[in-house]
Amino acid sequence: MSQMQEKTELLALTPEELAELMISLGEPRYRAEQIFTQLHRGISPEEMTNIGKATRERLSAATRYHLPTVRRKLVSEIDGTVKYLFELSDGHSVESVLMRYEHGITICISSQVGCAMGCKFCASTIGGRVRNLSAGELLGQVIAAAKDSGERIGGIVMMGIGEPLDNFDNVVRFLSLVNHEKGVNIGYRHISLSTCGLVDGIDRLAALRLPITLSVSLHAADDETRSAIMPINRRWNVASLLAACRRYYTTTGRRISFEYTLIAGKNDSPEAAKRLALVLNRSLRTRTDTMPIHVNLIPVNEVEETAFRRADRRAVAAFARVLEQNGIRATVRRKLGADINASCGQLRRADIKATQGKQD
Repeated sequence: MSQMQEKTELLALTPEELAELMISLGEPRYRAEQIFTQLHRGISPEEMTNIGKATRERLSAATRYHLPTVRRKLVSEIDGTVKYLFELSDGHSVESVLMRYEHGITICISSQVGCAMGCKFCASTIGGRVRNLSAGELLGQVIAAAKDSGERIGGIVMMGIGEPLDNFDNVVRFLSLVNHEKGVNIGYRHISLSTCGLVDGIDRLAALRLPITLSVSLHAADDETRSAIMPINRRWNVASLLAACRRYYTTTGRRISFEYTLIAGKNDSPEAAKRLALVLNRSLRTRTDTMPIHVNLIPVNEVEETAFRRADRRAVAAFARVLEQNGIRATVRRKLGADINASCGQLRRADIKATQGKQD
């Protein structure tokens, strides 16, 4: 292990842990709050003016602080969406997307370098998972984007590259850090975490009772179809996944949003919509407890390496109509950054291919 890797990652520390570190360096405890706040504003120890030179030197010698750097940046001329390809300290890259809504700015961040889940329609999983991101690297995406844009980020969606619940401990630490009032201070209720259906992770998350929004990628209501496009279904099938969703709602009282990617000729028929409504109603609702159900319909993002094609507008509208007729709220996700391919995984994939091409 290198000297850099042995050093403590500053951005991954809570204020309490930072206070203990400062004491171990012979500094007073109150220094921790000063340093914590500045770190979360994107100010490195070397740049801090509210602590002395000797303190800065001791801190730099014992720790590491590295914000992701911008390898590529695309800005949509349509809606101002910004897509970042961030380079990490080891040279690997991840994507983040800054999205502008009427209520404010939200960032979509990545949780892993690559992804091991193998969903057939997703560019993020091509090449598999390389490694997990640390809590500091998760937080670093938010800080780096805010610093680059000069704007306040008020919401987070964990729907970028990787499966958040496959990196559980780092993600939970990140959620605590980004929520801290002395730091970035983004409220839990403004954070959404998306999972492809890791049942054990959903149960662990439920036990924490964090008031975040859980989004579950469903994409099919029957095991045959879902297993064909989402290998995770072979481990936890639709019935076990929805049972975990029911437990999550019972434990937390938080509504779950189901993501359903519409693929032409695969899962976009009115019959598929009826099957989805039936399964959701039977699995999640009882006579005494009508659990709120929301389905977010997402026309698939076409990826060069797959043969999947987007469902047309009429099919999407018909699908939504069937769900509504069966008591399930459905919305169609507005596509942001259409002119810059803002969906996750594609910019990183293009960068890898370009790098390989140069090496060849």
